[in-house]
Amino acid sequence: MQLRDADDVTTAPIAALGLVGGYVVARESGVRPLGGVVLGAAGLYAGRTWLAKAGGGGAAGLAAVYLGGFAASHVLAKKIGAWPAVLTVAAVSAAASWAVADRRS
Repeated sequence: MQLRDADDVTTAPIAALGLVGGYVVARESGVRPLGGVVLGAAGLYAGRTWLAKAGGGGAAGLAAVYLGGFAASHVLAKKIGAWPAVLTVAAVSAAASWAVADRRS
C-alpha cells in the first residue's frame, strides 16, 4: 500500500475521524489503548500533511489542537457528556486543520 502524497491529503476529516474513531474504538472494545492507536495513527497521517502544507510551526500548532482536544474532551465530558465533548473537539480540530493547512490546497 502506498500513501498519497502529503500535499494531496485533506486533513480536516482525518483529524475529526481520529478523535471520534479513537473514542468509538476505546468505548466499544473496552480497551482504551486501542483507541489511542486509532487516535495516534490518524494524528501521524494528518501530521505529515500539516508539516508539508503549513511548515513546522503550523504542524506543531495543529498537533497541539488535536492532542489538546483529546485531553479537553475528558474534562468537557464531565460537563456536557461524552458524545457532545468528543464531537466538539473533533469539530474544532477539523476547523483548525482546514484553516491552517487544507485551504492552502
